[in-house]
Amino acid sequence: MYRKFALVTLLFTQLMFAQETPKEEEQPKALEEVVVQKENKTFTNKNGNIKVDVANSILSNAPSVIDLLEKLPKVIVAPDKQSLSIIGKGSPLLYIDNQKADMNDINSLAMEDIKTIEIINNPSAKYEASGRAVILITRKFSKREGYKVSLTENVAFKKYFNNYSAVNANLKTGSLEFKANFNYNQIKVWESNGNTFSIPAFDIESQYLVTAVTDRPQFIYGGGLFYKINEDDYLSVNFSRTAQDDDFAITTDTFNRDGIEINSINTLNTNTENRNHTNAFLNYNHKIKSLGVDLFTGLQLTSFNQQMEGMISNDFNDVGYELAQFRNQRFGIDVASGRIDIEKTFKNEMKLELGGLYLQAKANTFFEVITANPPAANQSIYFHKEKNIAAYTQFSGTYKKLNYTLGLRAENTIVDGKYQAATEPTVAKNFINLFPKAQFEVVIDSSNTVSLNYAKTIARPDYSSTSQTSTYINPYFVWSDNINLNPTFTDEIALGYQYKDKSIRLAYYKITNPVYYSASYDNNQKLLTFTSKNFELETNLNLELTLPFKYKFWTTMNVFSASINSIEDESALINKAKPNLYYYSNHIFTLPKKMELYFTAWGITKQQLGIFERTPIFTMNAAFSKTFHKNLICSISWNDILKKITIRENFVINEVSSKGVYFTDSHSVLLTLKYSFGQIKKSDYKEKSIDDNSGRIK
Repeated sequence: MYRKFALVTLLFTQLMFAQETPKEEEQPKALEEVVVQKENKTFTNKNGNIKVDVANSILSNAPSVIDLLEKLPKVIVAPDKQSLSIIGKGSPLLYIDNQKADMNDINSLAMEDIKTIEIINNPSAKYEASGRAVILITRKFSKREGYKVSLTENVAFKKYFNNYSAVNANLKTGSLEFKANFNYNQIKVWESNGNTFSIPAFDIESQYLVTAVTDRPQFIYGGGLFYKINEDDYLSVNFSRTAQDDDFAITTDTFNRDGIEINSINTLNTNTENRNHTNAFLNYNHKIKSLGVDLFTGLQLTSFNQQMEGMISNDFNDVGYELAQFRNQRFGIDVASGRIDIEKTFKNEMKLELGGLYLQAKANTFFEVITANPPAANQSIYFHKEKNIAAYTQFSGTYKKLNYTLGLRAENTIVDGKYQAATEPTVAKNFINLFPKAQFEVVIDSSNTVSLNYAKTIARPDYSSTSQTSTYINPYFVWSDNINLNPTFTDEIALGYQYKDKSIRLAYYKITNPVYYSASYDNNQKLLTFTSKNFELETNLNLELTLPFKYKFWTTMNVFSASINSIEDESALINKAKPNLYYYSNHIFTLPKKMELYFTAWGITKQQLGIFERTPIFTMNAAFSKTFHKNLICSISWNDILKKITIRENFVINEVSSKGVYFTDSHSVLLTLKYSFGQIKKSDYKEKSIDDNSGRIK
């Protein structure tokens, strides 16, 4: 046995370090081309905006774009991988080639197509008003006309086995270019959380531990057609769709004491769900040469549908399961939008940009609960309509050593929400808002730059919040959506200094109507509800230091962010806010024989945020990759090596004390094989999303 193991080890070592076998003497060949390559830095930094060279580093071997993003500085991916946030910025806008995208587009993007990823801290007025930060993904294209096909197989060992398969194809001939992708993912998701509640006013103590395991076959496919009319004009059509079926069971163990009454309950909630997301758009770009103006127009249609059925049974005090209720929930949203952008560059390098957007969205939700004992049925239907009309102007240029960008965006939003059985609207809003943005940069010399930024932004509720979706945890506790959320407004000012590629940035922001989860108890129903709620105020003072470094074969990026953040609301117990530190350190070693080694570690110290208190987080990741004959890449990676990502959060709201714990399934080993063949000549494929609100569909 030991001899066999040694033989396998020897063969593997020889394969990893193999040199090409010497060939017989060949006749001299004429050189077709000479390629001069420069050494690229994996990370570059400008005033706190971090750009990552994915294509030329081990990061290109990540199993998916989401797995790649969670390894980048300041990016935090949710445990369910359905959303992400930027430290100190909240949810970012997502762009692919300067085109608006959402998580569905990110999930369907091929890793081998990515050239760079940029994390932009100070997006201009050209981006929609909800942009406090932008993640900009730029794709790469080869320089040889023809075709390219990429096959990817990724297996992940977590608590359960997961498999991801993908085929991506590009074809370019003359002025016509076609792209297509197909992904099939067989995913098994494990999720778990627990909480301990105390409600002194009613002499109640309760605690639970819930676990959910989901089987999720997922199909992601799409295609696009790009036609280059001439050097400046093009027409493009794009389509993408994600479809998945979920079968999942939620099991909950609960202890509940209400006065002298004590119950131990086991809850079984079996569910089936199907959801699909479809996105299609048509773009046309035209250069008016007589005026020196670039004109872009586009139409976009987006649809999302979700249907879920569940059966809930409870076992009180080990006497046997008894049927409690059935739940049927449906949610659908359709969004149509049109956009126009005009750009004029003057001879003195000043640039004027103008644009407008019209968006219309319609959502409907159906929610039904059928209880078994006593027999009863309750159902409600809710309709939501929203219109958004936006216009922006932006002017940028240079005066001596001063670079400046000034922008203003105006948006008119009209919202109507109504229950089918109601005679009057439940929600009726019509408001106009202005969003100024300004950026000034003083270039002292080739090594020193000082910058000042100001921005006012908005964050609107996701369209899914218009649904009446409710998750049954146990007979005493539910998670629920809130149809009455108001937009969140943020004012932010930042001062930065950059020396070569190192930077330091001091920022202050104030948020009105921030959204967090809140708790409320209804004694008549004996029911505790967690739901999203607008709090009164949030303030943050942040000092951030960004330190990239490269020495020979070693590249490292380090980010340190110290902040003091306070959240306030009259419904909550407010404690003194205290400083916390976010730290990130990434190390990439480029080794001989086309091998790369990668280590990263990041964490957050204890957070005391006025209302919320969160325990520290720390995690480490590693990866190793080897390229064989340019076309085959093999890699192995380890995520959350120390199994340290467990989130704990405590708060007191509406006299309900909550001590929650949220477990993640982030500890994993991943094996990836990528094989590509064929090449494409210089590609002109472009697409530009026109729906500024597509990210609100979740």
